[in-house]
Amino acid sequence: MKVINRIKDKNEFVNTVRKGKTLKETPYIIHYLENELSVCRVGLSVSKRIGNAVRRNRIKRQTRAMCDSLIDYSSHTFDVVIVIKQEFINSDFENNKKILNDLLSKIGITK
Repeated sequence: MKVINRIKDKNEFVNTVRKGKTLKETPYIIHYLENELSVCRVGLSVSKRIGNAVRRNRIKRQTRAMCDSLIDYSSHTFDVVIVIKQEFINSDFENNKKILNDLLSKIGITK
């Protein structure tokens, strides 16, 4: 995922969560809001309850890889915040990717 396609600012996270719409599935909560930019941006949130920094960073790398293969960044204008829950670690990569694909296709930003 390119840097231009990431949400990093705390205020942008808060704005997307508060003003955006929400989709929920077992390992994910997805908040999304249309933006005025020409690209789609994604922000990830992993709680400290899931594990130490090494485990959380591994989960974020996996989720970024899933997003890169599923999202068409250039043809949609959404800010998407993906909150990853504890159930993520209890499932395998392919199942998590399938669930994420289903949620992102409801928004309409998949390839």
